[in-house]
Amino acid sequence: MSRIKTLFQEKKNILSIYFTAGYPELNDTVRIAEALEKSGADLLEIGFPYSDPVADGPVIQASSKQSLDQGMDLKLLFEQLKSLREKVSIPVLLMGYVNPMLQFGVENFCNACVEVGVDGCIVPDLPMVEYEEFYQDIFESRGLSNIFLVTPQTSPERIRKIDGLSNGFIYLLSSSATTGQSLQVSENTESYFARIADLKLNNPLMIGFGINSKETFDKACQYANGGIIGSAFVKALEPADLEGSIQRFMLKFKS
Repeated sequence: MSRIKTLFQEKKNILSIYFTAGYPELNDTVRIAEALEKSGADLLEIGFPYSDPVADGPVIQASSKQSLDQGMDLKLLFEQLKSLREKVSIPVLLMGYVNPMLQFGVENFCNACVEVGVDGCIVPDLPMVEYEEFYQDIFESRGLSNIFLVTPQTSPERIRKIDGLSNGFIYLLSSSATTGQSLQVSENTESYFARIADLKLNNPLMIGFGINSKETFDKACQYANGGIIGSAFVKALEPADLEGSIQRFMLKFKS
């Protein structure tokens, strides 16, 4: 059984943390992953940076630019991740945009994920129809999960299609805004979450975008299997005290 499926069978209120590879320093990637697991993270999303991160807010955009300026690319990231499974046992996903993955080669990308122990990826701008036609067999033959995103505007028909194609979890965006906005559970948001629940999907749900405090994480857990934190974590990283800043940040959510 995959690490992702095992996690969702064994745990509730799952805390997933996103961070940008190669930020704040180029060689911090595995160091941050190791510190996050030690501090209580259940799932990791390692962002591979791209020069045009249209869905990201200013914090992640800035971290991506700094990472790229320091020399990060997919080839270097996979080199860094060769030591990942010596230090990290929880599920790990790569998250980014489709262009770098296509340039690297989708089959090469998937093979490299398997080699370093990555469990799958999240590629928000990879069209579902292209995934199904060209890449699904490549992912599934290697035991990799491709995580799809659902927004408040996604139709029930498309959500059921996503559920049928998924073998990990479904990433439920709290809104259609960019990353970094605070989660506001309004009447419309509650109606959206209730609509998803009524579909009785087969895959677990994780809520992302706007989770930046224990309060917003707990709200997400009321409607899904857990929450994903990105911008708030990236913003909290302190290069001079990396492990300490990670521990202090995680204490807010694990207390």
